[in-house]
Amino acid sequence: MVRTKEPGKRPLEFKQPTADIICERIACGQSVREICLDENMPAMSTVFKWLSRVEAFAEQYARARDAQADTLFDEILTIADDGSNDFMERKDGEGGTLGWKENGEAIRRSQLRVDARKWMAGKLRPKKYGEKLDIEHSGMVVTIAKEDSAL
Repeated sequence: MVRTKEPGKRPLEFKQPTADIICERIACGQSVREICLDENMPAMSTVFKWLSRVEAFAEQYARARDAQADTLFDEILTIADDGSNDFMERKDGEGGTLGWKENGEAIRRSQLRVDARKWMAGKLRPKKYGEKLDIEHSGMVVTIAKEDSAL
């Protein structure tokens, strides 16, 4: 059964080229929500139905999410290395330069962007980007043997 797309209607039927575009955009760092806001893309509910019904798409989607975590990691480095808005030029009433002042708002926003990406990368690929738990046991383990009759 072939459905024709009426103006203003989102695609409902699974099509591999659409799935490829969705997964490519996810791998490049976009959210499913953002992708589905595009009127040429299916609604989020349709994408989630496809995930539950089309096994090959679910596997492709999982690989795209792994790639998305790597993209987020790269974005963290870019944001952290970009200091272009960290300082603002201070001027007097006549337009003369007084010096430079830290732009706390831009610095806090960059930190928020980094933290959000770190959190998401850790959730998408916990083995690679998740918090490492350092569990150390110090002390002794004591084993007491009981006689068979005491059991």
